[in-house]
Amino acid sequence: MLKTPLAVLAVALTAAPALAASPSAAEKTMIATVDAEQARHLDLLERMVNQNSGTRNADGVRKVRDLLVPEFEALGFTVRWIAQDKVDRAGHMIAEHKGRKGGKRLLLIGHLDTVFEPDHPFQKFERIAPDKARGPGVGDDKGGIVTILAALRAMHRAGTLKQANIEVFLTGDEEEAGLPLDQSRADLLAAGRRADAALDFEGLVRENGKDMGSVARRSAGNWKVTVTARSGHSSGIFSERAGEGAIFPLARIVADFRKELPEPNLTFNVGMVAGGASASLSPNDANAEASGKTNIIPGVAIARGDLRALTRESIDRTVARMRAIVARPFNGGSATFEFEDKYPPMAPTDGNRALLDKLNGVNTTLGLEPMAALDPLKRGAGDVSFVAADVDSLAGLGPASEGDHTAAEVVDIPSIWRQAKRAALLMTRLSREAAVKR
Repeated sequence: MLKTPLAVLAVALTAAPALAASPSAAEKTMIATVDAEQARHLDLLERMVNQNSGTRNADGVRKVRDLLVPEFEALGFTVRWIAQDKVDRAGHMIAEHKGRKGGKRLLLIGHLDTVFEPDHPFQKFERIAPDKARGPGVGDDKGGIVTILAALRAMHRAGTLKQANIEVFLTGDEEEAGLPLDQSRADLLAAGRRADAALDFEGLVRENGKDMGSVARRSAGNWKVTVTARSGHSSGIFSERAGEGAIFPLARIVADFRKELPEPNLTFNVGMVAGGASASLSPNDANAEASGKTNIIPGVAIARGDLRALTRESIDRTVARMRAIVARPFNGGSATFEFEDKYPPMAPTDGNRALLDKLNGVNTTLGLEPMAALDPLKRGAGDVSFVAADVDSLAGLGPASEGDHTAAEVVDIPSIWRQAKRAALLMTRLSREAAVKR
């Protein structure tokens, strides 16, 4: 018989995956319920996807809400609707479940709307393989809503929902938030202040075949640089009298951004540039109009882009640098800088990491691999970021999908059930903890 050196044995034991903790009786019921009700939840997903709910289709958003109200009420939730007419959006749906007094308060976040308005050709649910379905919002975020309901129904069947304090907040304008944001997100911010943990049911990200946990999301903001200069005959360009026009200084500003702004977890994009003898943006800032000739010095140049960062400090530092770059003098004109701070960052806090640790405890019970923290550069901004400054948060609890925001959006169906099981067990365990004292 060969003897294994103790040092080698110790390394082997350390490298081996942790033995799965046997699920409790209630957890076994939740796991079995998710599996048993797959057909029911796929039917609901199909009905939701087939109802257009583009952000600007307020009636369609409300019709998706109407599909969901009886689902939540059957589980003992009280549902209310917060109209958002003043910001030209449909509204937000809130479903509340009262559990045991003093128990941890959970906030579940998703959204009713999609990027596909009624005039888009991509409108229908289609089962394209046993484990794949295609359709507008099939993953983002109607698949996330189905994941929430599958988890809650599993908890209800196992008897663990009874003790849980849960608020489900489904925004109606996540894809194109109503403005001003301090009005369209006021109720979500208030919900975050009421909660002890926030769970975001947007899409699961996978890397190299492995599910990843999201403890951070970057911000999203927009910037605009406008350069105005003396116009005139091009024969005088660069002279002291005529100056250098508007386009050369704008090009220098953008190049200086590229050279001087980079720092970890920061990206900045130039999304649109227009310049000429005259130039202007449309009221929605999504289109530009310019006119000019080769022999006219351009009098106006405009650039728009976005800025994404991981912390508030990074945003403030970068915006200050941008302002300083734009303020540098040039011959024959001046430049202005505007910044629109939209989605805040969800920084990777110790509290967020602790939530991921608890989710990995669930993974152990389910016999699944532990989930590493996703690089925040690999996902965009989301509604959970509005509450992340006030409450420990975890993102990416919805299903895995690909092609989001395109006519090739496809959801991985088995990931819905995997995520629902994770969520049911995690919420059950969190609900047994004491609420945070305030």
